[in-house]
Amino acid sequence: MFKLINKIFGSKPAVDFSELVKSGAVILDVRTKGEYASGHIKGSLNIPVEQLGSNLSKLKNKNNVIITCCASGMRSASAKGLLTSKGYTNVYNGGSWSSLEKKINY
Repeated sequence: MFKLINKIFGSKPAVDFSELVKSGAVILDVRTKGEYASGHIKGSLNIPVEQLGSNLSKLKNKNNVIITCCASGMRSASAKGLLTSKGYTNVYNGGSWSSLEKKINY
């Protein structure tokens, strides 16, 4: 029964963002430069979502793990979709940067 429900609703195991970061994942913050300047995850890369398509050269290896984040999770979902459509194979939506920071620093 649970297998059927999982199959129908696409339930997946929770992503261990902390482990992904420890393994070298790139944290891509897609908020504006001003938002980023007001607070961000140390070591994250800031490319606003509106500029992402023209800055893909900053993300050279399409097989690297990339975790997108923003203020609420909406722009990071868009960024994940764009990256996936461009052939990036290991992209995760980390949601809001502040909640992602808590997940990776627990």
